[in-house]
Amino acid sequence: QVQLVESGGGLVQAGGSLRLSCAASGRTFSRHAMGWFRQAPGKERDLVAAISWSGGRIYYKDSVKGRFTISRENAKNTVYLQMNSLKPEDTAVYYCAADASPQRQPVHMDYDYWGQGTQVTVSS
Repeated sequence: QVQLVESGGGLVQAGGSLRLSCAASGRTFSRHAMGWFRQAPGKERDLVAAISWSGGRIYYKDSVKGRFTISRENAKNTVYLQMNSLKPEDTAVYYCAADASPQRQPVHMDYDYWGQGTQVTVSS
């Protein structure tokens, strides 16, 4: 059974930082794209950042460019999202996702596996 488990969310003041981690188990994703999505109350789920299996292609939503960094550690089957200079508008539930198809490009919404989500709250 595949599981993606996020950690690292919490409450932080504006301008602060958080590092989200997503550990996968049940299968290896070393040759699969992985991504971070977020969903704020009353809004649709958005792709925030995504990374190809090799790390050679990385995508960021415009509003987080220069502040967020996605990375992966294939040996640990783990993907990270470093979030700096956080703003109140970054407040959302953040979800990790993994693609079932190997070597597919990472920028899409049709990820196959999802974590349970971790709350990030940024106070002003």
